[in-house]
Amino acid sequence: MADTDPDELERRIARTRAELAHTVDAIADRVNPKRVAERTVADVKSRAGHLVASVGDALGVTPKPVDYADDPDRVWDDERPDLGPVLIGIGAVLVVGAAIVLWRRRRRLR
Repeated sequence: MADTDPDELERRIARTRAELAHTVDAIADRVNPKRVAERTVADVKSRAGHLVASVGDALGVTPKPVDYADDPDRVWDDERPDLGPVLIGIGAVLVVGAAIVLWRRRRRLR
């Protein structure tokens, strides 16, 4: 270290400080509540889009792109999805679930 001049040491210290400041700023930005909320909202939107697409595929309905500026009453003007089978399936699941709960309660009371 005896052959290292003070100007070089100062440049190294300045470079290290700049790198450290950049790292601290990146960490602060990553844990910023506003940024965390923005990332969470973007993730939820992405997952919801994938869910809607897979449900649409299962029902045989092709979702059409909707602009947020569109009139919400006109979204399904071209074709309305047939929700009958979906509602029947949900009702059947609820009835079976209620039957299981009642059956278990009766079994415990005996």
